[in-house]
Amino acid sequence: MEYQQIGAYEAKTHFSQVLDSVEKGADYVITKRGKPVAKIIPFEQEKKMTFKEAVDALIEMRKFYNGKPGDFNIREAIEDGRKY
Repeated sequence: MEYQQIGAYEAKTHFSQVLDSVEKGADYVITKRGKPVAKIIPFEQEKKMTFKEAVDALIEMRKFYNGKPGDFNIREAIEDGRKY
């Protein structure tokens, strides 16, 4: 599964176009200051994801963090999200 990366401002500005693309099967990772914060995927795809697909998606998402496994700290991400 491959995600298209899009900044939060661009996603907000072109939201209807992003939704049209998602409806056709595109997957997006929304970034804020270059860091991934959310994903937009077709609704049915999430519902039908197999275990292997979920693992593959996690591996793909980890690439956005440019680090080794374990470098991502969930507590820091939660606290960072509370700032906004």
